[in-house]
Amino acid sequence: MMQLYAITERRLFPTLQALIDQAVFWARGGVDFVQIREKDLADADLSALAAALADAVREAGRGTRVLLNGAAEMAAATGCDGVHLTAGLPDTAIADARTAMRRGTASVISVSCHSAAEVERARERGADLVLFAPVFEKQAGAKTLPGQGLEALADACRVAGPMPVFALGGVTAENAQDCVDAGAAGIAAIRLFASGGWDSLRRLG
Repeated sequence: MMQLYAITERRLFPTLQALIDQAVFWARGGVDFVQIREKDLADADLSALAAALADAVREAGRGTRVLLNGAAEMAAATGCDGVHLTAGLPDTAIADARTAMRRGTASVISVSCHSAAEVERARERGADLVLFAPVFEKQAGAKTLPGQGLEALADACRVAGPMPVFALGGVTAENAQDCVDAGAAGIAAIRLFASGGWDSLRRLG
């Protein structure tokens, strides 16, 4: 089955509580991972959001893993299941994050990758999964970022071996299955999940 990885963007919701409620809805609907990506929040506010969202998703009881795009120490303190790391970090970043989570192999380390070489490095350094992006053309503010395409995604999946690769960037309900056919374990997105367009994906894969 296609795995689903939702990424938060609080500005798409009227309140933080509405975002938390949406995360619970995702969990109950079969989303496998929720990444809290609110990097511009002050530490105190991010910590409060992470704790509330992780607790609410855990109470949903569906096994959805909550990952924090932020410090591993904060992820551990707020009850998150792991962290998401950006590309280009030091070689020790994955091991350091796992140690900081204080939960050994029970924690999940997700890493952003933009090339097959980055995927290979993440695998060698012990990442649990990677987000490969951008697969398709996408808008980033006023800029249009060209996609790398399904062939590049397939190359990344081959290099990853058994490590799951999630397709990110311009992914829609219409092209999600193409990503899985190219070898991806699943898809990751922000607006696709916020808009409700992900519901049909539960029947794919």
